[in-house]
Amino acid sequence: MLKISHKALFLASAVCLTISAQAQDKKGDAKAPAAAPTAPAKPAEAPKTGPKPYKEVITDKAKTTKGLFTVHKLEDKYFFEIPDSLMGREVMTVTRITKAATIPGTYGGEMLNRQVINFEKGPDNKVFLRAIQYINVSPDSTAPMYKAVKNSNVQPIAQAFDVKAFKKDSVSKQGSTVIEITDFFKGDNQIVSLPPFTKTMYKITSIAADRSYIQSIKTFPINTEIRTVKTFNGTPPMPSFGGAPSPIPSVNIPAIAASGAVTMEINTSMILLPKETMKQRYFDPRVGYFANGYTVFDEGSQRTEDRTFAVRWRLEPKNAEDAAKQKQGQLIEPKKPIVYYIDPATPAKWRKYLKLGVDDWQKAFEAAGWKNAIRAEILADNDTTISLEDARYSAIRYFASDIENAYGPNVHDPRSGEILESHIGWYHNVMKLLKKWYMTQAAAVDPRARKNKLDDELMGDLIRFVSSHEVGHTIGLRHNFGSSSTVPVENLRNPKWIAEHGHTPSIMDYARFNYVAQPEDGVKDLYPRIGEYDIWAIKWAYQTLDGATAEDDQKTLNKQFITEYAKNPRIWFGTEINPYDPRTQSECLGDNNMLASEYGIKNLKRIVPNLTEWTKEEAQDYDMLSEAYGEIVTQYRRYIGHVTKNVGGIYETPKTTDEAGTVYEPTPRSIQKDAVLWLNRQVFETPTWLLDGKIMAQIRPDQGLDAISRIQEATLTNLLAVDRLQRLIETNAKYATAYSLDEMFTDVRTSIWSELRSRKAIDASRRNLQKIYVEKMISTLNATGVAPTGGFSFRGTVVPAAVDPRKTDIISVSRGHLLTLKDEIKSALVQPTLDKMGKYHLQDCLFRIEKGLDPK
Repeated sequence: MLKISHKALFLASAVCLTISAQAQDKKGDAKAPAAAPTAPAKPAEAPKTGPKPYKEVITDKAKTTKGLFTVHKLEDKYFFEIPDSLMGREVMTVTRITKAATIPGTYGGEMLNRQVINFEKGPDNKVFLRAIQYINVSPDSTAPMYKAVKNSNVQPIAQAFDVKAFKKDSVSKQGSTVIEITDFFKGDNQIVSLPPFTKTMYKITSIAADRSYIQSIKTFPINTEIRTVKTFNGTPPMPSFGGAPSPIPSVNIPAIAASGAVTMEINTSMILLPKETMKQRYFDPRVGYFANGYTVFDEGSQRTEDRTFAVRWRLEPKNAEDAAKQKQGQLIEPKKPIVYYIDPATPAKWRKYLKLGVDDWQKAFEAAGWKNAIRAEILADNDTTISLEDARYSAIRYFASDIENAYGPNVHDPRSGEILESHIGWYHNVMKLLKKWYMTQAAAVDPRARKNKLDDELMGDLIRFVSSHEVGHTIGLRHNFGSSSTVPVENLRNPKWIAEHGHTPSIMDYARFNYVAQPEDGVKDLYPRIGEYDIWAIKWAYQTLDGATAEDDQKTLNKQFITEYAKNPRIWFGTEINPYDPRTQSECLGDNNMLASEYGIKNLKRIVPNLTEWTKEEAQDYDMLSEAYGEIVTQYRRYIGHVTKNVGGIYETPKTTDEAGTVYEPTPRSIQKDAVLWLNRQVFETPTWLLDGKIMAQIRPDQGLDAISRIQEATLTNLLAVDRLQRLIETNAKYATAYSLDEMFTDVRTSIWSELRSRKAIDASRRNLQKIYVEKMISTLNATGVAPTGGFSFRGTVVPAAVDPRKTDIISVSRGHLLTLKDEIKSALVQPTLDKMGKYHLQDCLFRIEKGLDPK
C-alpha cells in the first residue's frame, strides 16, 4: 500500500484549489463582469500529529488478547499496549527459524539470535527499544560510581516507535502506551531477523517488504510470540564456466538460484526476565560449567573485578515446609521442574530413547536434594497445546538433515546465569556417525557392530547415550575431556570394575566407546553413562545453599570440593580448551595414552581383515567398505594425536590458595620418552597392517604408500611444532631431569634412520619418511620469523603467544642433529652392501642437508 504523508496531502489540496479558482475566473470573464474582490480563504489546518485518544486508535473493531503485552489487531496492523510497569524491564528475545528453505546447515527450529531488550519512553512521544548488553556494571544504583558506569555504557537504541495513544486504567490507576509494531516485525531489524553473519554467508541482500508479513501474534502471561513470514532478496551464485568452479566462493541456496529470493518462517519469543534475579553461583575452573560474566565497578573495591558465574536452571522449593525437609536430607520436588518435550517430528521408534536420555539425569539431581527435577515428555502428533517455538518450553527438535551431529545449547539470563529454556538440535544423520563410531571402536568385542545397519535396540542405546550427553550441555555442563584420564587403563579391561564405574566418570567426556577392552576380557558394557563426576557437578550447581551472598556460597563450595576430591579423584574436571595437557583430550581413554592406544590398535588389527565381509551387501558397490576403512584410518590417527600431546606436555591442575601443590608442571620425563618410542614403533615403522591387500584392491587404485607417508608427515609436523620444542627447552632449563629437546631429537632421528646402523635395505616407505624428516628439520633450521603458538588460560581466555626460533636453542639443536645425520649418511654411502635405490636416496638426502646447512 502506497503511503502519503499528511503534509503532502495538504500541499496537493492547495494546488488543486488554486487551479480550480483560476479556471473559475477565466470562465467568469467570458460570461459575467468581474465580482468584487473578496478576502483570501483561510488555509486549512494541518492534521494533528502525535498521540490520539485511545478509542480512536484501538477501536471496537480491534481484536485484542492480553498477556505480557496486550496485543491489538486492527485490519492488517498490530499494536502493542505496554503497561508502564514494563517500561525499563528486561525482556529476552529469542528468534528461531520455524520453517526453513532448503539452506545448507539451516533447519526449522534452530535459533537465529537472542538479545536482551527493554522499552523506555523517549522524547517527542517516542518509545525506544534498546538492546541491553551486560559488559560493565555497578551494583549500587545510589552510588556515584553507578553514574560513572552509566556514562560510559550507553545502551544502543535499536528501534524507535511513535506513541499512538496513552491509556489510564481507572481501576488500577496504571497507565499504558500503545505503539504500532507491524513494520518492526515485518522488517529486517537485526533483533528479530537474520544476523549479519548469516546474510553475508548466504549472500542475502535485503528484505522484500511486499512479500513479508506477520502471520500471527500470541501473547501469554510472561511471553509474547510473534510468527512472521519473511522473504529476502539474494545474489544467485556465479555460474560455472566450462565446468570450472565459480571464481567467487558462495553458498548455493536453491531458492535464490531459482528466483533471486528466499522465504522462511520465523518466530520471535519475547520473554520477561524475572524481576528478582537468581542468586549467582560463581564459576569454579575445577567444575566444568558454561559461564557468563561482566566487569564489576564497586565503590567498596580498590580495583575492578571480573565476575564470572555458572549457567544453571533455577530450582527452588515449593514452600518453606519443603525447604525445611530438604535441609533434613529429604528429597523434594522443585517448584518448577526442568521439562523437555520430544518433537512430534521424531520417528516414533526413537522417541523413548531420547526420553530415557533425559530421565537418566534424575539420579544426579537426587544427589543435589531434588526428586523429579528433570524429565522428558513425548508430544503427541496432534498436540496443539504446546508450541515448540514458544520460549517457555524446552525441546528436543528433530531435523531432517544429513549432518552427522547433535547439539545442546541453552538460553540464559545474562544477569544471573539462570537458564530459561533450551532446544536440543538432533540431526537425523547422527545415527550414521554413531554406527561408524561403534563399528570402529567396538566391533572387535561386540558382534552386533559387525554390520552396515545396526539393530534398532543397539541404535536406541546409542541414541540414549547421545541424548544424555546433549542434555548435560543444556543443564550447564561443558565437556570434561579430563574425566577419562582418571581411570587406570587396565581397569578398562575388567568387567566387574566397568559394571560398577563405567569406562569414564563423565558422560560429558568425549570418551565414546571402550576401545581398550579386548575380546578375551568379557567386557559387555562398552558405552558411556552418567558417572561420578556428573553427579558431583550437578550437586555443586544445584544444591540449595544458605549463604547470604554468592561469595558465602563460593567459600562453602570450595571446602566441599577439597573434601570430595581428596576422597574421590575421579571427580576431576579437565577443560576442553587446554592445548598442552595430555590428560585432557578428545576421544581418548585411560591414564596412559600409550598403553590405551596400543590396545586400540590391537583391536583395529582384528577389524581390518574382516571389513570386506562385514560391509558387503548384495548388488552394492564398495562404498560402505571405503567408509569403514576411512574410519579405521581416522581412529588410528586419533591414537597418534593422543600420544603426541604427551611430548612437551604441561599438566594444569587449577587450585585455590588453600590447596597444596602447583598449578602447572611438566609431563614426567618417562611418559614423554615413552610417547616418542611409541611413535617410533607404531608410526615411523611402517604400519603395514593398514595396507590390507583385499581392501586396497577394492577401494583405491594405488597401494596406500602415499597415504602412509601423509600420516607420518602430519605426525612429524606436529611433533616438531615450534611451541612444543620451546616447551621442551623451558622445562629442561627449570628441571634438569626433564625430557630435553636434544633427547627428543635423538630418539626420533635414531629411529627414523635406524637403517644407517643396521645396514638393512631402506624400502620405499622408509625412504619417503626419511626425506620428510630431512625437509622438516631443514625447515626448522631455516625458520625466518616468529611462529605463532597456542596460549591458554583455565578461565577460558585464549592468550596468544609467539616464539622466534632464531632467538632460542631450537636452531642450535636442529643444526647439531643435521650435522650428525650428515656424517652418518656419508659413512653409510661407502658401505659395499648398499643397493642402488638406497644409494640414490642417501645421495639426495645428503645434498638436501648440505644445501639446508648452507642455503647460500
